[in-house]
Amino acid sequence: MAHKGDKDQEMGNINRVVIKPGHLKEIHQKVRVLNFRTLIDNLPTSIDESSSTVLKYKTPNFRASATVEMAPLSEQHKWKIGWIQACTDMTFHNTYSDEGYTSWEFPELSSGTQNMISDCDGHHYPWYGSRNETVTFEGPCKMYQTATVTMNDNFHPHVTWRNPAMRSQGPPNLTHITRDQTFNVWLVVWNMTTQKAYILKNIRWNMQLNIDVDPSKPLGQRAKLMSNPVPRQPEVLEHHVPIPKCALMPPNANSAQMLVWRPRVGQPMCIIPPVWKKDVPIDKQVPRYDSKLTKL
Repeated sequence: MAHKGDKDQEMGNINRVVIKPGHLKEIHQKVRVLNFRTLIDNLPTSIDESSSTVLKYKTPNFRASATVEMAPLSEQHKWKIGWIQACTDMTFHNTYSDEGYTSWEFPELSSGTQNMISDCDGHHYPWYGSRNETVTFEGPCKMYQTATVTMNDNFHPHVTWRNPAMRSQGPPNLTHITRDQTFNVWLVVWNMTTQKAYILKNIRWNMQLNIDVDPSKPLGQRAKLMSNPVPRQPEVLEHHVPIPKCALMPPNANSAQMLVWRPRVGQPMCIIPPVWKKDVPIDKQVPRYDSKLTKL
């Protein structure tokens, strides 16, 4: 019997499983991917200037879908199939005139202590989600079983018109937004009984955008998308990237991200600390200037 979005506590055990890449015979005798599709909606990033306090933008959706077939199960085994996503690189800078820029950062990535960071929902590690993103097959079952697992992702942030590091900031002074973020996505099959897991599909996708802002113009006429309005489509990798342990366990991206103010003159300052490391002194979290962080 197949169960979509199974919330069984056993799913956390996958964090202790080595997930192997490759097309292994024992897996393909049990599981087949009947239909597979991935794309980014062919739409430009939309910009919303309806608020006098923040600029909002929304990127097109990344989507992935796979219909999987499970062979008859003669034993009381439990198999879980679903999507795992991890961020590998992120540049997210909001420039404020000639004063400097704010930067959303992952200390784990910028410090080099991790090469990826989990982008799960924060509740059902390591899976991207627990509804349509996963399915569980249970034996014994004499019939072939099929199910479709899907996921989608996009960015919809709010960026303040005024420098958030300057509480007395008067007129709007946001002048530029740049974002460049890359993800690995894996379709994983996990035998929860034997604690063996394998990669079925591996996708890499990127979202890159640049928005110029003229804060002197009236609200509704300030921002203009400068990057290519046609999104780059995802890449399905022929040679699967192994999933590191750091992509399977806390922290996830939402709890690890921090907002840093990086002035042209002076030292960086944390504006919003990461939830994950709230007990670590801020001066230990904010890396000094380096070649990857100073570009405006």
